[in-house]
Amino acid sequence: MTTLKIYADRLSQPSRAIIIFSKVNGYEFQEVKVDLRKREHKSPEYKEINPMGQVPSIVHGDFNLFESHAILRYLACAFSGVADHWYPADLIKRAKINSVLDWHHSNLRSGAANYVLNSVLGPALGLPLNPTKASEAENILNASLSTLESYWLKEDGKFLVGGSQPSIADISLVCEITQLELLEEKDCHRILAPHKKVLQWIEDTRLATSPHFEEVHSVLLKTKAMFSKQSSEANYESESSIKAMLSTI
Repeated sequence: MTTLKIYADRLSQPSRAIIIFSKVNGYEFQEVKVDLRKREHKSPEYKEINPMGQVPSIVHGDFNLFESHAILRYLACAFSGVADHWYPADLIKRAKINSVLDWHHSNLRSGAANYVLNSVLGPALGLPLNPTKASEAENILNASLSTLESYWLKEDGKFLVGGSQPSIADISLVCEITQLELLEEKDCHRILAPHKKVLQWIEDTRLATSPHFEEVHSVLLKTKAMFSKQSSEANYESESSIKAMLSTI
């Protein structure tokens, strides 16, 4: 059997999406950590796998692939045991999922990733914080969350574009938003609490991918505790700011 290698850092939102998807679907893979804090993603050795110097990437036999959405699409089709709801064979359903994924990159990801990077995460990666860029990113993030709630989650069904079960778009976008766990609780609450439908969708996606969701996301709780110099058991149920907000729905 051809070995699948996933090159990732769980601190990376797209990396978490790939790992959770793979664990949920039960095919064998080898997770190879590429430490972002040590800038291993910029090493000549890693750039032989991904010339862009980013995570995640995969190697499947003699095939290399990077860009997380391309990887999710490939994995959903490459393994026979993957349930159809992740990336349906129906072309219309598949097109709707692709539409969400394309929207994500220039909207939700642009806002969430840049806000977290410039407000809290930057120093861990050797980068300075930038309040001006953080403010700009927060505006994009807030607008994206409103669009997510009013458009992508407007149909019947628990998941994006009316799905009754999660798709690769759900796992990708949820992992993007859960990066907000790294923020101080007041900031996470300020941004997410107004979006009740988004919060419920995050919880539904967590439950649909449990226990792998919690295990993979424990890195965020550990990293947040490191920022505040507090100990953490990385227990998602008790320490997640997002989980705590569900009581307000």
